Amino acid sequence: MESPDLEVDMKRVVRWTVFSAMGLGAMSAITMAVFSTSIPSSESEVEGIPDRFVELLLEKPVPSERAKVKRPMANPDAGEGAKAKKEEGKVGKRVSVRRRSLDRAVGESAGILGALGSGLAGGGTAEGLGGLGSKGIGSGRSGYGYAPPAPVSQDYVDYGHNPVELAEEDFLSTFSIDVDTGSYTQARRSIEAGGLPAAAAVRTEEFVNYMQYEYPQPERGVPFAVTMEASAHPWNRSHHIMRVGIQGAEVAAADRTPVHLTFLVDTSCSMNGPDRLPMAKEALHHLVDNLEPDDTVALATYAGATRRVLLPTRPGWDAHKAIDDLTNGGGTAMESGMTLAYEMAEESFVAGHENRVIVLSDGDANIGASSHEQILSSLREYAQKGITLSTVGFGSGNYRDTMMEQLANKGDGNYQYIDTLDEAKRVFGEDLDATLRTIARDVKIQVAFNPDNVIAYKLIGYENREIADDDFRDDKVDAGEVGAGHTVTALYDLVLRDNPEGALATVQVRHKKPGPDGPATEQAVELPASAVGDQFWFSSPNLRLAWGAASFAEKLRGAKEMEEVEWGQIIEVVDGARRPGTERDDEVLSLVRLAAAYEPPTPLAVAQAKAVASDAIILGAVARADVESVVQRHMAQIQYCYARERAQNPNLRAGKLVEKFVIAKDGTVSSASTKTTTIQSASVNNCITGRFMRMKFPAPKGGGIAIVSYPLIFSAT
Repeated sequence: MESPDLEVDMKRVVRWTVFSAMGLGAMSAITMAVFSTSIPSSESEVEGIPDRFVELLLEKPVPSERAKVKRPMANPDAGEGAKAKKEEGKVGKRVSVRRRSLDRAVGESAGILGALGSGLAGGGTAEGLGGLGSKGIGSGRSGYGYAPPAPVSQDYVDYGHNPVELAEEDFLSTFSIDVDTGSYTQARRSIEAGGLPAAAAVRTEEFVNYMQYEYPQPERGVPFAVTMEASAHPWNRSHHIMRVGIQGAEVAAADRTPVHLTFLVDTSCSMNGPDRLPMAKEALHHLVDNLEPDDTVALATYAGATRRVLLPTRPGWDAHKAIDDLTNGGGTAMESGMTLAYEMAEESFVAGHENRVIVLSDGDANIGASSHEQILSSLREYAQKGITLSTVGFGSGNYRDTMMEQLANKGDGNYQYIDTLDEAKRVFGEDLDATLRTIARDVKIQVAFNPDNVIAYKLIGYENREIADDDFRDDKVDAGEVGAGHTVTALYDLVLRDNPEGALATVQVRHKKPGPDGPATEQAVELPASAVGDQFWFSSPNLRLAWGAASFAEKLRGAKEMEEVEWGQIIEVVDGARRPGTERDDEVLSLVRLAAAYEPPTPLAVAQAKAVASDAIILGAVARADVESVVQRHMAQIQYCYARERAQNPNLRAGKLVEKFVIAKDGTVSSASTKTTTIQSASVNNCITGRFMRMKFPAPKGGGIAIVSYPLIFSAT
């Protein structure tokens, strides 16, 4: 290490890393180390962490041999940026080999993450010790023997989890925006049908961006406004959350330009079924009804062969009749259908207007080119001419999510999945302008973190949208689009230095105007460290709702950081941010509750915990009711400490434990320890102490401290 300060900061990150990487089997041994606020004086004194982990993290050696694990290729929507990484042999990885080798070394030595585990962030490919990385013991979603049946022939790509980056080594985070929502609506369909979605089907950013946020509108003439916010983490007192929000400009009626749409409808046999072609037809009827008189629509189909069904015409009876006449039959020649649709779009092309192809399909292709890589090759050329492509997915069972998502990505459009008629009305009614009207193309975000204030950061989601830092200003590199009125949100998990001053981070957004390729422009926004909130529950509903949606998604896809987060905690966040009468807020809360009900029994079922608030001894100016409220909010985690140990040791006795802790003048817990206990388990004691160290209480009145002795009773069920 170059400086004592950096060594201290690295040891803080060591605790986070090993806690995330080692999994449930080793968690009790390192609980005190993870939550300790003291810094050891030497590398060998990191409590509960084997010396080899400290050496790996502080010295960062490159392992001589690695298990060969194939990682999915990065999303082609990263364009030339991804292509460049592929040529360098680094597709889907960060540019810094040194940093990634650190992550691999920790994963391999822990025997949990596999060769491409993501270090501080956990995750990886679930190699080693029964696959705790993402599936858990016995291929269980929660690590306790639950294995949801894999959907038949479903097609998803697992892009893994973003690693935690050390700001000293890489202070830039660069990615393409994403306004797709298909992942959320597919998950909704699965949950409402009585099960949980496949982990690989969950893309966190699409859950976050399905929500509606109340961001300020941009100034007139500016395509979007950028806002930033940061606050304390709700569950981890040593972390903070940062939000980057983008609000796209609304298009006034006087500024509206006509749209020229070419519908390409899959009428193959695979589209047979009430949730496929019949629903696609209803969606098209709704779209045509919401178009303006000066718009045009054309219609082509593909099955075993392609067919021009309707030449460009004004919305009306002819369009509705052509839609009504669509029937199923034949194979799936998607490639030739795409060629025909683009030919028709070129014939109706009007410069300065919105020209778009909309593909409605289940993504299946079995005639001609059948992979998205083969079909994607020509899309970029049309996008550069100003003809964009959006995809709308239907059906389940043999649904091809990867095909539909990446066609839209490469075609400079958006990807929606329609599971109900109500969703069709949302996409082609309520959100029609956002769906069809592009206000900015190739939108890239680059966040520059100040290493003087930020120790480490992790981008939540956007794994398949990564762009090389050096490609941020390379305008040949493809990125995402923003539609009229769209909101885009990105979240970061941060570890900050003590007493940060000056700028925390600066976000730069680069974009091009819609239409044929042109020069790009940038705008920048800075977040000062002084603006960081010290209590999550006092942050804006925008941040709390986004974090709730992100946590929901991360829990569904088995993120390591979510292993000890209970569904009730996510429900609490979403419910607290919910705005009365907002349909999407109510819906996501309902989905989280349903998902929690589907989650199989965990060790919590084998034990109970009860806080005896009336017997608590409180010395200091803190109200008993306030102490009780905070402890009750964490009771599920406290119960988990005892239940997890009892699941491994059925002979663990019931008993009483009194936890003594000190509430500092700012409301944080400065120290905690087991005062008395009849439970013969150091693991349980240490785990509970760790939970109390994470709590945040109201600040004692008068600026002093408070000392609390809090009794807890544990029993078996």
